[in-house]
Amino acid sequence: MHWKVKGVIQKALSTVPGGVAVNDFLQRSLGGLQNFEANVDMKVTKDWAVFMAHLKNLNIDPRGLDFFEIGTGWYPTLPVCFSLAGAGTIRTYDLNPLLKPAWTFRMVQCLAQNLPLIAEAAQRPLAEVAAEYERLRRASTLEELFAIARIEYRAPADASASPLPDGSVDILYSNSVLEHVYPDDIASIMRESYRLLRPGGMAIHSANCGDHYAYFDRHITAINYLRYSSTDWEFWQNKMLYQNRLRPDDLLQIALNAGFTKRLYAFTPKSRLLELLPSMPIAPEFQRYTQEQLCSTSVDFVVQRGA
Repeated sequence: MHWKVKGVIQKALSTVPGGVAVNDFLQRSLGGLQNFEANVDMKVTKDWAVFMAHLKNLNIDPRGLDFFEIGTGWYPTLPVCFSLAGAGTIRTYDLNPLLKPAWTFRMVQCLAQNLPLIAEAAQRPLAEVAAEYERLRRASTLEELFAIARIEYRAPADASASPLPDGSVDILYSNSVLEHVYPDDIASIMRESYRLLRPGGMAIHSANCGDHYAYFDRHITAINYLRYSSTDWEFWQNKMLYQNRLRPDDLLQIALNAGFTKRLYAFTPKSRLLELLPSMPIAPEFQRYTQEQLCSTSVDFVVQRGA
């Protein structure tokens, strides 16, 4: 599908009653959820496992710690994985109530093949993890599942203004969320995150700062959207797939402006994009960035609240 066609369709759906449901159907039948099992496996092996590696590198044991997730999505893969890893509580907030009970139970079933990886990453005996997983698998309602997993789901809920008390969270994280948030709102989220974290607490963020339309239109690059000025790009934006186009340095700097200290910062420019960049038109507002910043389509960073 041509990316402009997708943009127009989603913009239209975002303005009509039932548009979200239609978009969900298209995602299942034509989009990234066509292979549900592979999608869940990727969230475990490519996303959650990387978060666990970051924690290990920082000498943090997740067992017994209180987690806070920004952006639950359609099914809470990472909260369930952190539960199986021994986390204390996992609060997950979403601005929109996107979570689907049927997809959540289906996700839990898919996790059976990932139990050895989860046990190894959490440094827990496989039998122990498998026993906890079996309890989750037998849950008959979403409420029962979340109670067993120590997950508190809130939606609609604003992660920039939670009712939680100061210093009530050990680890706060987001995965493929910040790229869809307005910059001013990211700043508010970072300030609230600083308030929520206990002294020494960590915030871990992984953002996909590439053009999401490239997943559907193979004729464009992952930085195609950098061709357009802010005015021109606004025409192709839509509420269902808002993309702020922030580069890795931008996201990290917003966190540092909120008072955090950098503990980890990783981004890798794609070699193919570096080769193509000299022949690509880049909008004036992006010409101040280095080639590495322009050609990086993902970034991980960990920041810490001061002790």
